[in-house]
Amino acid sequence: MDILANFMGGLQVAIQPDNLLYCFIGVFLGTFIGVLPGIGSMGAIAMIMPLTFYLDPTAALVMIAGVYYGAEYGGAIASILMNIPGTPAASITCIDGYPMAQKGRAGIALFTAAFASFGGGIIGMLVMALLSPALSTLALNFGPTEYFSVILLGLIAASAVSNKSPIKGIAMVVTGLMLGTVGMDLTSGDLRFTLDIAELRDGVHLVIVAMGLFGVGELIVSIRANQGLGGKQEIDYTAFYPTRKEWKSMFGAVLRGSSIGSFFGALPGTGQTVAAAVSYAVEKKASPNAVNFGKGAHEGVAASESANNSATQTAFIPTLTLGVPGSASMALVIGALMIHGITPGPNLISDNPDLFWGLVASFLIGNILLIILNVPLIGIWVRLLQIPYRFMYPTIIVLICVGVYSLNNNVFDIWLTLLFGWLGYLMRLFQFEPAPLLIGFVLGPMMEEHLRRAMLLSRGDAMVFLERPISATLIAITLCLVIYTFYSVTKRRLAARSNNAVDKLSSDPIL
Repeated sequence: MDILANFMGGLQVAIQPDNLLYCFIGVFLGTFIGVLPGIGSMGAIAMIMPLTFYLDPTAALVMIAGVYYGAEYGGAIASILMNIPGTPAASITCIDGYPMAQKGRAGIALFTAAFASFGGGIIGMLVMALLSPALSTLALNFGPTEYFSVILLGLIAASAVSNKSPIKGIAMVVTGLMLGTVGMDLTSGDLRFTLDIAELRDGVHLVIVAMGLFGVGELIVSIRANQGLGGKQEIDYTAFYPTRKEWKSMFGAVLRGSSIGSFFGALPGTGQTVAAAVSYAVEKKASPNAVNFGKGAHEGVAASESANNSATQTAFIPTLTLGVPGSASMALVIGALMIHGITPGPNLISDNPDLFWGLVASFLIGNILLIILNVPLIGIWVRLLQIPYRFMYPTIIVLICVGVYSLNNNVFDIWLTLLFGWLGYLMRLFQFEPAPLLIGFVLGPMMEEHLRRAMLLSRGDAMVFLERPISATLIAITLCLVIYTFYSVTKRRLAARSNNAVDKLSSDPIL
């Protein structure tokens, strides 16, 4: 009953005209950017974040959240109609969504994606409302040692679980940690790694790093790939409604996908792509229509989209209650909260109940707006995809430069953003994922602060991290995760070498 009362109070906050307006703007812009390939939710949030600096914290968070899950839904539109995933998680939707469009069932595929996204979002919202207060109560027992340990677990999870090469992932996390130390040390007042550049005394701004790595970097990748979006797409707008049999199977797929997505979304470092992939694999095993998966099965679209959107909602659970980002995009949310003077953690719900419950209630409103917006706007999204990219590139670059310049009215920030853009492109060229770097950059200063506090309280005794039960448990989980990750990677490499040796022997002309 307390949760219901708090939710109703949050609903009153969410339906205030300002918050309602910014929720609408967020989901609309998020869908618009999500449809465009090569940007994704990370780039969308980075582009919108400068606009939220002058808003009320609740309105700012509602708008950023709307951009986040709006972009995830928009990615499904491009996946189904053009076989071009607007976001990484939408690549799973391509497997069955595009074959459905090729068979003339684009309307049903889009309706399935919309229904599954709505169902996944609502279930994810309910999970967040039920679990967040309990997790926040547990986290009240956390001290500096526990916070250091849980941040360490989040960093290792972000680098090891979501990356095919754990060495590269850990290298990116360490790079982000080092980048987060640039500027003035708040404890001693010393300048660190500024290279005698005056503009770096205050450190590197989060928006600059995010826009460079995920905005400019993705654009350079798209330009090099020479993506063309032209062509005409015929859509039967009258064939949206699934049959009774499809409805029945769709409900089961949405429930299973939402449950899996809610679980993986709440785990730091996994994200929507892992949730969508696991949900699709489970649905393929559970569905009696498994033979049609990959050929245009609507259950595949429902499973991936419901998992994707439920994971999007539950990623806010560790972000707000523990201060550990549930995904790479959540690192930007933490940065936005800190810019507004709000520290995410166990006290956030008690200190800012209107902000937390208003955000939870805004998920319900935002998902309803997505349904209302996207069904009639499908034709507009299709025409947008037909605009040649040579006209889209300059527009996006200008928007990024304007957003960065508005931070400090300094041209140096624009050059620094472009530098990070080329760095992001080089990282993708050598198969280094930029997301762990961003997570390390955001969590690095927090990790350093809690480490210093813990060492001061223990008078320099590092054993304090193993003497406290919660901290010791978190460190043990971190070690198990590292050992399992390296074991699985080593096993996979040995299997690959064995298969290559067998292939060479079988191709030997003497044999």
